[in-house]
Amino acid sequence: MSDDILVQGYRDDSTCDVSFFVPCLNEANNIVATLETIQDACRVAQVDSYEILVVDDGSSDNTSGIVKEYAREHPGLNIHLRVNPCNLGLGRNYAECAYIAQGHHYMMIAGDNAEPRDSIVAILSQMGKADMVIPYFGEQEQRNALRKAISHTFTAVVNFLSGNTIHYYNGSILHKRLNVMRWHSDTHGFAYQAQIVTRLRDEGGTYVEVNVPNNDRMQGASTAFRLENFVSVSHCLLQIFLRRIRKTLFFSTYNEQVRKRAEARENIQQGGADQDSGKETL
Repeated sequence: MSDDILVQGYRDDSTCDVSFFVPCLNEANNIVATLETIQDACRVAQVDSYEILVVDDGSSDNTSGIVKEYAREHPGLNIHLRVNPCNLGLGRNYAECAYIAQGHHYMMIAGDNAEPRDSIVAILSQMGKADMVIPYFGEQEQRNALRKAISHTFTAVVNFLSGNTIHYYNGSILHKRLNVMRWHSDTHGFAYQAQIVTRLRDEGGTYVEVNVPNNDRMQGASTAFRLENFVSVSHCLLQIFLRRIRKTLFFSTYNEQVRKRAEARENIQQGGADQDSGKETL
């Protein structure tokens, strides 16, 4: 029996444990290493059932050609390529691929190979313990001073606006795919995870945090610091703030709804545990 109380009425038709969403924009020099890292992490974490969804989001280099050749050379790998004729944005691709993915869990691994194998392993090791497994860097952060400052400021603002105390919002968060489908962000930019996480928290979603190492991108320049991304982030922060206001204005009713969801979740989980216990005694 599924414990996805946050998405009541949805049928879980998953055929594998994890779907890895791999967005790419001119990552011809990094994508093969990214694919190798994902497979290596799954071997170490003993995740045998997974798929890789690569999205070429309007690249001008040979990213798609390299992925196609890699798939031909590895016929046993469950890998799929989606090529966008123009750039649609990270948030939109993340949401759309959740609908075509087949995994029970859903995780973004950027095509720039900035996610170390050990980080992915640490996240996968917490799979099933909560609705969200949220990584953060702590003292192991390897990014430059400017990126650290911008990231820490963004996290502080999101926590202030939402009332949360989460360490980091922009990492490779492991979600239950149905939750992403139900509560996905409507932003196209890099703040999409902050919207999903804060919305799930408002709906009573649970999370665990994992301290992980990180790398900076291996080759090429980041596309995060563009004007359209700053506009998108501002839009996201405004939505988070307005949702907090709505929750405050209707606090008593909203809080009761969240409490009932949490109770229903605990009852189903307890029922599943009782069923498993009964099976063991037969």
